[in-house]
Amino acid sequence: MKVIPARLRSLQARFATVAEEVLRPHAARVDQEAQWPATSFAALADAGLMGLHVPKRLGGLEEGFSALVMATETLAQDCASSALCYGMHCVGSAVIAAKATRDQEERYLAPIAQGRHITTLALSESAHGAHAYLADTELRQDGPDYRVRGTKQFVTNGSHADSYVVSTQASEPNEQGEFSCVLVDKTATGLSWLEPWNGMGLRGNSSRGLRLDDVRVPRANRLGDEGDEVWYFFQIVAPYFLTAMAGTYNGIAQAALANALAHVRERTFSHSGESLARADMIQDKAGVLWTRVQQARLLAYHAAELADANDPDALPAILASKVGAGETAVEVATEAMALCGGAAYRENAVQARLLRDAHAAPVMAPPSALLRLWTGRLLLGLPIL
Repeated sequence: MKVIPARLRSLQARFATVAEEVLRPHAARVDQEAQWPATSFAALADAGLMGLHVPKRLGGLEEGFSALVMATETLAQDCASSALCYGMHCVGSAVIAAKATRDQEERYLAPIAQGRHITTLALSESAHGAHAYLADTELRQDGPDYRVRGTKQFVTNGSHADSYVVSTQASEPNEQGEFSCVLVDKTATGLSWLEPWNGMGLRGNSSRGLRLDDVRVPRANRLGDEGDEVWYFFQIVAPYFLTAMAGTYNGIAQAALANALAHVRERTFSHSGESLARADMIQDKAGVLWTRVQQARLLAYHAAELADANDPDALPAILASKVGAGETAVEVATEAMALCGGAAYRENAVQARLLRDAHAAPVMAPPSALLRLWTGRLLLGLPIL
């Protein structure tokens, strides 16, 4: 089923080549050793794919939401950890590009497009859980610069990124939900890393806590105006983040289904010589799961197209697309495990890895219940917060 927009198919072929030739051979090791996918990033850089959201005038591809959902679902079919890590780099890039000054373009976006710089988000805090638009991390003025103090959690790409988009409390008194974003370089004095998160799935994402102890940040590293980032969150941060997540979980679901279908076609009974695929129950299940996968994919691409067109209905569609993709990944990976039986229920089996990766969906913020709540508020004409 041709869900990917025609204009993106040549670009998708580039991602597919990297996924097949590089991500797939290394996926098992990334998972087993909880190893950050350095080889994947090197290959994506060599293929000229690191600047997905960087303007063409800076050497980037200048793509939007549709390309992001395509890229992450393509990569996730071979290595979901690589897809997640790349997706967070892309989200960070999009956040920078949305309000970058000329200086920030030269110092961050141009190197990103050249494959020489990795960025990521540092928004989550343990005190606020799924409410990533809230921040306790302090931003205070210190002469011509800022000082940043606080602790972030679940920073994907961990110490491997070169810069971090950090959310902070505005330095002046502010309303709840208002925050400022600053770019913090990995070389900044006062950064320290907490222990890596050893997760059940998506084990290669190198998600870690980041402590910022009076880190000096140049005023030139502020993104946008102080305190205006509540707009930033729902117009830029959340839409790109949720699109990347929807693509990743749709890729997991596609891979789980493809593996299960291959298994039942090849599995034969010695007493009858018939393929497992001949069973009516298996045929029915295959049809149900294929339908689920395509529904989730269609919603994700539809939402991305609305966002690319700046359609006012884009945000509820994006919120719903992450819910649909996450729930579909869990359902399909679980049913695919049952279809494969004991062949999949063993350590280091690909299907087992996909099942573990899929179950990150209901855990990683924001959870489906909150996304549905936000969707309902938007549909009813109510404030989202």
